[in-house]
This record gives sequence, C-alpha cells and structure tokens, in this order.
Amino acid sequence: MSNKSSNTAAVPEAKGALDKFKYEVASELGVPLTDGYNGNLTSKQNGSVGGYMVKKMIEAQERQMAGK
Repeated sequence: MSNKSSNTAAVPEAKGALDKFKYEVASELGVPLTDGYNGNLTSKQNGSVGGYMVKKMIEAQERQMAGK
C-alpha cells in the first residue's frame, strides 16, 4: 500500500482553486474554517464541507455533460 496522502490534488495546478472553493463552501455552511489549524472543529463540521464540495462538483459536471 502506498504511503502517499490521499489529500493531494489529482491536478496540482488546481490546488489554489480548490482551497478557495473549500473556504467558499465553509462560509456558505457557516463553518468557521480558518487558514491553518482547525482542530477546534468537529468531524461533522469538517465532513460537511468536504461532502458539500463533492456534491457541488458532481452537479457542475452533470450540467456540463448535459450541455447546460
């Protein structure tokens, strides 16, 4: 099994955009995500940010595939 972290961007050039997106989603959800240490946040809060990011990315891809 690889020791490589799964927390790396498949496209490294997209890292900045993904970070910006993460903070936008956290703001929409009311999660007080900060740059740096966020150990004060619950797993539920952190998970909601990641889950909502995935949901929005899937919706965007579906719209693109549908030609909308």
